[in-house]
Amino acid sequence: MSLLSTERYIAVLGGEGVGLCRSSRDGLVWLGRADNKDSEKSGWLAALEGLERLFDQVSSRGRAKLHVLVSNQFTRYCLLPWSEQIDSPGELQNYAGICFEEIYGSLNNEWQFRFSPEAGGRARLAAAMPAELLFSLQQSASSRGWQLGSVQPYLMAAFNRFAKALPEDDFLFILAEPKRSTLLLAQGGHWAHVRSLSSDDSDQALGILVERERELQELEGTPASQIYLHAPGRVESPPSPVCAVPTHPLALPLPEVGGDYLYTMAMAVL
Repeated sequence: MSLLSTERYIAVLGGEGVGLCRSSRDGLVWLGRADNKDSEKSGWLAALEGLERLFDQVSSRGRAKLHVLVSNQFTRYCLLPWSEQIDSPGELQNYAGICFEEIYGSLNNEWQFRFSPEAGGRARLAAAMPAELLFSLQQSASSRGWQLGSVQPYLMAAFNRFAKALPEDDFLFILAEPKRSTLLLAQGGHWAHVRSLSSDDSDQALGILVERERELQELEGTPASQIYLHAPGRVESPPSPVCAVPTHPLALPLPEVGGDYLYTMAMAVL
């Protein structure tokens, strides 16, 4: 490899561990993981500490670009209703702060936002991530002479990865990490609902989740949507929830060595 070439790394900050991959011509090369439970810290601070340990094992001789995928464990979501009064990125940021505070309480400027691109008149999907986490990732990359290419919320990255497999107008997209499930509902070509909750990715837990969402749609008088489900932690077979509601599994391959679901999560980064 040329000393002037730029290597590409993908880091996954998961709720239970951190994974690191290197991009190659043949796909992603799994470099290893660090468990969050090995740290005396908690939450994303533990994940960031684990990432530093993985970085110390990497011997990058040239330039490198780092892309980071952030688990839904460390991300908050909401839908921003369309407003004709929003004319600039700064106004959009302020508007997002108001919408998030209505749901989660005061953010005290401790969160930064990411937005889905939408046509005029449509609600936006917005994600909030800890500002200190983003600052720490930038500092960590810079200290190694790397460039921080992107920091992506998992829900947005996974949706973009599977977008071509989803209908254009009506669907329920469920992203089931091992300890957290996030649901994104589209109706009539518009975002209608997003929520995230603690949940296992077992057949029984996912079955209950799917049935509950279908009942909520029926109570609200909305037509039942097709359900699409991606569960990166399922290593034996595509998820098949135990319920009467049919679902469409969305799968990405596991690595040939290691079989770590964090690798599957990394594959959502395009």
